[in-house]
Amino acid sequence: MNKFGDLKTKSVKELEEIAEQIRERILEVVSKNGGHLSSTLGATDIIVAMHKVFDAEKDPFIFDVSHQSYAHKLLTNRWEEFDTLRQFNGLSGYTKPNESKSDYFMAGHSSTSISLAVGACKAIRLKGEEGGRIPIALIGDGSMSSGMVYEAMNELGDRKYPAIIILNDNEMSIASPIGALSRMLSQTMASPFYQKFKNITKDVLENLPKSATYMAKRFEESFQLITPGILFEELGLEYIGPINGHNISSLVDTLKLAKNMSRPVIIHVQTTKGKGYEIAEGAGSSKEHWHGVSAFDINTGSSNKKSAPKASTAIFSETLVDLADKDEKVVGVTAAMPSGTGMSAVIEKYPERFWDVAIAEQHAVTSMGALAKEGFKPFCAIYSTFLQRGYDQVIHDVCLMNLGVAFAIDRAGIVGEDGETHQGVFDISFLRAIPNMTIFAPSSNKSMVEAMKFAKDFPTPCAFRYPRGAFSFNEEDTTPFELGKSNTIQEGDDILFIGYGNGVGRAIETAKLIDYTPTILDLRFVKPLDRERLIELSKSHKRWFVFSDSAKISGVGSAILELLCKENIRDIDLTSFEYKDEFITHGNTALVEKSLGILPEQLALKI
Repeated sequence: MNKFGDLKTKSVKELEEIAEQIRERILEVVSKNGGHLSSTLGATDIIVAMHKVFDAEKDPFIFDVSHQSYAHKLLTNRWEEFDTLRQFNGLSGYTKPNESKSDYFMAGHSSTSISLAVGACKAIRLKGEEGGRIPIALIGDGSMSSGMVYEAMNELGDRKYPAIIILNDNEMSIASPIGALSRMLSQTMASPFYQKFKNITKDVLENLPKSATYMAKRFEESFQLITPGILFEELGLEYIGPINGHNISSLVDTLKLAKNMSRPVIIHVQTTKGKGYEIAEGAGSSKEHWHGVSAFDINTGSSNKKSAPKASTAIFSETLVDLADKDEKVVGVTAAMPSGTGMSAVIEKYPERFWDVAIAEQHAVTSMGALAKEGFKPFCAIYSTFLQRGYDQVIHDVCLMNLGVAFAIDRAGIVGEDGETHQGVFDISFLRAIPNMTIFAPSSNKSMVEAMKFAKDFPTPCAFRYPRGAFSFNEEDTTPFELGKSNTIQEGDDILFIGYGNGVGRAIETAKLIDYTPTILDLRFVKPLDRERLIELSKSHKRWFVFSDSAKISGVGSAILELLCKENIRDIDLTSFEYKDEFITHGNTALVEKSLGILPEQLALKI
């Protein structure tokens, strides 16, 4: 039983009071812990209505991305535990089935909810549970920019499985309503009378001559053209809306109607981001700011975040603007993350050459392939965790043609509170297997600039990775990047520390804690490796330690072992401090790294 008891017995007024208490709790915790805010505040009334009409332990509640599911957590026995949100060993910021049997699926990436709903529908039918269970998917309008959504709706509309999709439209309508007439028509279409009339009309039309059927169908299509529902109707989904997403009475009535329709229904709900917290309801750029926040002062909205060294993303942004200033062939793309990837500045300055294509990583990658073929130099800036979604396109549309797209892989390594779904762990492993791909990494602000200069002039596919936040190594000077060449940071005794990317800083900090002086090598390139330098070092250094924020399987250590094997060098004792073969939990980055045993003081003891 949740804190509020059985919502099915509550009046609308009581539900409204519960929604307000939930918003207050979300604000209280997120202001201390950080997390997603505006979307989850805006979805609170919808989620309260879902729990009023459906049973989360029986009916699959599927939250797209699931960053907006905080109200759901608070309604499913996690009220007190909510203080631990996004903390190490605490509640996840996303749905997670091992937290509660009311969480149907683990999520963190967008646009998966309708596909999950289709799969759930198939299972329900195969198990003979139709009429007893129905999937409900809550998806935001931003996620509708991904092609996967339309693939799923296409099948759902074709197979007519009973399912409910709630489209949370919190920015603007998919097609803008046209004044009072549209509102009146939408309300009419949502009514039981209209739905009953539509079914009766359908039965009557089957017995009319073809000419009469044609005229009636044309009338219905014209009727739909002045509402936003025509796209969904054409895909075979019943459309209801748009309705007010903060009117719990209307939400409950509509959900009950959809539940009884026994076919796929999309409910178009319009909400206000940040609902209930006036500062987060602001227009313009503030909306993006309040999507995901660090700890802040509730009264003023000002961040409690302490000043920090310049982030690698900021260096990327400044350097990309500089490269674009000097070369009009430099172009670029990001997938719904212009601010997060640092692309905002260059998009604003050169909107005809840099693009945000929304949540469409596959499209982003392939479109840059065509630009590279036409002689431009594309920078494709995507988080490590999201580049996974464009993997086929990297292989098929860039590397197969050997086209000069540069992949700027942000958020490589541990990303902290977002956890398993967002840790930037796998990019080295999945890119290293692709022919024609060159892979390298800067280790400091200055080498970031040099890496980007190298990428700009490199004629074939390449990828470079960099961490969330600042580099851990702050070198005073550096050398230009040269294909397949490493950089020696420190000459030492017979022990070799090999750092890659942000791992260089970890190697340097670890070296300060041991009683001897190792040679420290900034590997720079993991494909191709610096064969000559590694063979040279193998003659004088017999113990090698690898430092890289990446998966151990097919990672940096693996690449080096493959080279040693190929060169028949068998007397090297190599230890890799890369991540083990497991998904990495959420929490403060230092605490997560401590749990993995990779803090410098821990590594010094192991060495």
